[in-house]
Amino acid sequence: MTFRPLHDRILVRRIEAEKKTAGGIIIPDTAKEKPQEGEVIAVGPGARDDSGKLVELDVKAGDRILFGKWSGTEIKLDGEELLIMKASDVMGVIESQTSAKKVA
Repeated sequence: MTFRPLHDRILVRRIEAEKKTAGGIIIPDTAKEKPQEGEVIAVGPGARDDSGKLVELDVKAGDRILFGKWSGTEIKLDGEELLIMKASDVMGVIESQTSAKKVA
């Protein structure tokens, strides 16, 4: 199934948290918090400003993002749990070390 978000909404897949701590302690499923990090699957065309002009989003499909703990609406699409959220719920984009070195 293909899904295309509307306006300034984005479709996100949560990135699973580690099952062990740095010290090697295994965290049971009941004690884990939902991760606040995800991968953007699809983005809408953008929001419209007061004059009606389309303002594109800062994120694109494939970006790794951080979002708020209570952000988005959980949905199930093709058996996979995903989130739909507004672009304003995104706190930032996580860039890898290799792409950061290329820019500098």
